[in-house]
Amino acid sequence: MELDTPLETICRLIIRAREMEAQVPDNDSDDEADPTDSDDEFAVMDDDANEAVEEEIFALLDDLGDDQVQEILALAWVGRGTYDASEWAEALEAARDPDAEEPIDQLMEIPNLAALLDLGLAAFDLSCDGIGQID
Repeated sequence: MELDTPLETICRLIIRAREMEAQVPDNDSDDEADPTDSDDEFAVMDDDANEAVEEEIFALLDDLGDDQVQEILALAWVGRGTYDASEWAEALEAARDPDAEEPIDQLMEIPNLAALLDLGLAAFDLSCDGIGQID
């Protein structure tokens, strides 16, 4: 299996998805002037969801061709176990279903996207090792 989407692009998506997944929604009220004054010693570590990272992920996906986004969705499905590597053609066909929800929307709704893409790459003996952090 050869990907149409550059591995570097998929790795960048994985890095950004990890950043988005690492965000912890702030559950403190805005009334508190100094989070270090709270009873929760870890409140200062909480962070609002990073909308900029989410927007970057969306823009990255939106800049890709339809076939590439569908390929990334199929890769996530392989990582999730919905399909295995031997069923790659079926996964791609399902990702290209014109009656299904938009592939970008489906990808944006996957809570553990980075891990699933990592697992999907591993199913084809691919990885981001050696790619480095892409900014």
